[in-house]
Formats: sequence, structure tokens, C-alpha cells
Amino acid sequence: MTNLCYYEILEVQRDAEKSTIKKAYRKMAMKYHPDKNPGDTEAEENFKAVNEAYQVLSDSEKRSIYDRYGKDGLEGHGQGGGFSRGGGFDDLGSIFEEMFGGSGFGGGRQRQRKTYNYDLDTEIEVDLEFNEAVFGCNKEIKYKYKIACKSCKGTGAKGGKLSTCKTCNGQGQVHMKQGFMTFAQTCPHCNGTGQAVAEKCNSCSGSGYEEKSDSFKVDIPEGINHGNRIRVGNKGNIAPDGSRGDLYIVINVEEDKHFIRHDDDIYLEVPLFFTQVALGDSITIPGLRGELELKIPKNTRDKEQIIFKGEGIKSVNGYGKGNFIVQIKIQYPDSLNSEQKELLEKLQTSFGIESKPHEDIFEGMFAKVKSWFK
Repeated sequence: MTNLCYYEILEVQRDAEKSTIKKAYRKMAMKYHPDKNPGDTEAEENFKAVNEAYQVLSDSEKRSIYDRYGKDGLEGHGQGGGFSRGGGFDDLGSIFEEMFGGSGFGGGRQRQRKTYNYDLDTEIEVDLEFNEAVFGCNKEIKYKYKIACKSCKGTGAKGGKLSTCKTCNGQGQVHMKQGFMTFAQTCPHCNGTGQAVAEKCNSCSGSGYEEKSDSFKVDIPEGINHGNRIRVGNKGNIAPDGSRGDLYIVINVEEDKHFIRHDDDIYLEVPLFFTQVALGDSITIPGLRGELELKIPKNTRDKEQIIFKGEGIKSVNGYGKGNFIVQIKIQYPDSLNSEQKELLEKLQTSFGIESKPHEDIFEGMFAKVKSWFK
């Protein structure tokens, strides 16, 4: 990325307006920020490049020089020597304040103390069979949740006593220098509280919680799909004050051997013998909700699709039903006995020139190719 031009680094056009450049910078800075990519040297270099690009392109004077003369033209115009009042620092400060809650640059406020060290919301995965997802079901959910350790009140510290974090000296932030810029980031040891465990709680070994098992039944809605989530309120982890988070159920749907699902549509491959498509036919096929009558027009092509509208899956969001789509797969005999071969030869002959469509096409081509070598 460091070898790209500033516009390419921020992924904007050369005529981009300031608002577009600022929006692009927000996106790229969030993507490569060291807090989100700990230990990633490539992301660190990209982050530096993004800041450098924004410093120039957000300043009208520097941008004009860069557009005419490139990076070399910026020598002696403040590049690399801090931010000019016209572009960089004020904008960068406001952006990082928005992105990181006032802690992007030094001097931010200490995070409000949290007396327990686990999240209240929790998540589990639930496996569903294909038909359970298509038609819905009532499913028993077995899971574990966290409750604050009584001995340490969720702190993980012996007797619930916390001491000043030695990593950040109680500030909740540590400072990191990158080139000419200094950033403040949340202390990784105390998570911004400014306090840390001096001695681990014996009851929970410093975790701050104990786990309990529970089960309940939940209605799985018709049409739910793989990757969907269901929120069950007040079934998550429990804080020391008794407040409780939510449980999120992530759905995993098993695939069916024959029915292929794509969103709310269902695909079914139907094998047909070549004589069926040549003569046309009508057969009964299995649908999601019962039998369907499939009419096969004469001369149907291989992989041709026939659609049964509204015979697919009901939308979990209530937007009607998808389609049931049949895809034709033409099959031919693996071998022929003497009688079958004779019959096919007679059929071939009965079609005359129509049975050899390649002859008309290739006749002119042979003459053309020969003419190339005269």
C-alpha cells in the first residue's frame, strides 16, 4: 500500500470531494487501526500510509501541490512535520474521537469502571435438520450461562479487592507512538478501568464467574436459514447486580441430499431419459409440501429449468414464498443391445439430412480452410 498514490491508498477518485475523502479515511483508519490489528506489522504500515494520505488530501494547498508535482513536490511544505491547521489534525482528532469514544488521542476520559469481567450477552449455535428450518419447529435449547462469583462479586480478585493497574498507572489508557503521531489506546491489562486484579479469587480462579446449565424450548420460525440469529431476551449472563443479558441463537442448517436451497428458492435436479425429452412427457415429482406434476415439453434441453412459482420456502420475514425450480438432466443409455442399435439406426436414417446438422455448417468451413494454404 505504501507504494500507491494517496488517492489509491484511500480508494477515492482524483476529483473526490473533501467529504468523500473524509468518509474514505474513516473506513480505512478503522480497518487498519492497531487496536483492531494487534501485532500485525503490515496493518501498522498501512495505517501510517492512510494517515499520511489523509494529511495531504484533506489540506487544499498540499493537495494542489501533490496533484501537480507528486510526493516530491511536497518537500519543504510541511509533509512529515506535523499537521497544518488547514487539514489534518483537527479532522483526525474529531474522527478518532467519534470512532473510539474520545480516546483516539491522548487525554481521553477513563472508561467507567465495570465490576465484572464478562459480557452479559452470550451466543450459542443450534443445529437444525433441513425440514426443521423449512417448516419451523419447537426446539429444546440446552446451554450454559455465567453468574457472578459471590466471593469476588465478579471482579476475579480475592475478596473483591482491586488495585491500581500497573500497566497504565490507573489511567485506563496506554500511549503508542507511530511516526510523528501519538495515540492513546485502551489499556489491554485492565480494559480501560484503571484497576487490576492483585490476587486471584480462590473460588473462581480469577475468572469472576461460575457457569450454570439451563434448558428451555423456543419456537423456530418457518423459513429460517443458515446463519440467521434469534435473540432470546433475558436468557444471557447475569451481572452482580442481578441484571441479565440476552441469548443469541445462531442457526446451523443441515443440507438435504436432493433439495438444494438458495435463499427462499428450492432447486431439484430431475433426471430424464433422452426419449422422454424428445417425445415430451408428464411425470410426478416430490415437492416440499407434496407431489407436483411436471410437464416436460418436447425437445426440452439439458439443464433447462422449469419453475413452480410460490412452491418454495416461506420467507422468515413474511415476504411470501420462494419458487420451486426443477433443473432437467438428460440421461443416455450406457450401452445398446443389437435390437436397440438397429432401431436407432433406422430412426437416424428416417430423419435424413436433418439427422446430420453438422454437414451444412462444416461444408463451407472446409473450403475456407483449404483456401488459406493456396
